[in-house]
Amino acid sequence: MPELPEVETVRRGLLPALAGHRLADVVQRRPDLRFPLPEDFARRLTGRRVEGIGRRGKYLLIRLDADEVWLAHLGMSGRFCVHPGDPPPLSAHDHVVVRTDAGATVRFHDPRRFGFMDLVAAADIDRHPCLVALGPDPLGPAFTVSWLAERLAGRLAPLKAALLDQRVVAGMGNIYASESLFRARLSPIRAAGTVSRAGITRLVGAIRAVFEAAIAAGGSSLRDHRHPSGELGLFQHGFAVYGRPGEPCPGCRCQLARTGGIRRIVQSGRSTFYCGHRQR
Repeated sequence: MPELPEVETVRRGLLPALAGHRLADVVQRRPDLRFPLPEDFARRLTGRRVEGIGRRGKYLLIRLDADEVWLAHLGMSGRFCVHPGDPPPLSAHDHVVVRTDAGATVRFHDPRRFGFMDLVAAADIDRHPCLVALGPDPLGPAFTVSWLAERLAGRLAPLKAALLDQRVVAGMGNIYASESLFRARLSPIRAAGTVSRAGITRLVGAIRAVFEAAIAAGGSSLRDHRHPSGELGLFQHGFAVYGRPGEPCPGCRCQLARTGGIRRIVQSGRSTFYCGHRQR
């Protein structure tokens, strides 16, 4: 599933195509994605002007005139595709098609249909069921050492599982949890409540640094992620531990023959990668 860096990359790629433009024509090619689309979805979008595009965690917030928000989640395989000129033939998985007043075509493509969309009054967006319990954005000022320390205090769950809780770190996912914990030198299997203040300070810095580096690289393209332009993200080429079991980790002095290098374990049905020597 796309995580915060991938969604932020999509947001930035959609800005020049949508922000400041009217949605001249909208076609809804099926009644639902993961959930049913809002009633009269295409009609309600047609003619609207996009005032801006925000993001909360893994959610896109496309702000429309008349104080309404087009909320979108990419799910497992969803992506927005921007075609400035003549678009290619439609695919069976192009479910929502938008043409702007500038002549650009924007398509939402989702083979697995785990994505979803909603139309929400701007005044109600903070109370939307998908957003109301989200923790702070890890790149914003509200994500502090004190915040994370309070949320981890007393928790017996493994540290990585705690980080995947969207109420703790909005936008965190499997890849970036492993990468952040490696950078912070913290074991994914230790109880979340046992991390010291110094460790939490390292972790907050590591999360920010990993997300910033991933966004600068355009996210990670392992399966479905593409920029709206069609380009691939590049952060996967710089993974420290994710997807590298048995290899030496960068900057570590552990002996590969003795330690086995980077380990892969399964936590809550998801792969976790870490260095047992470096991460405590």
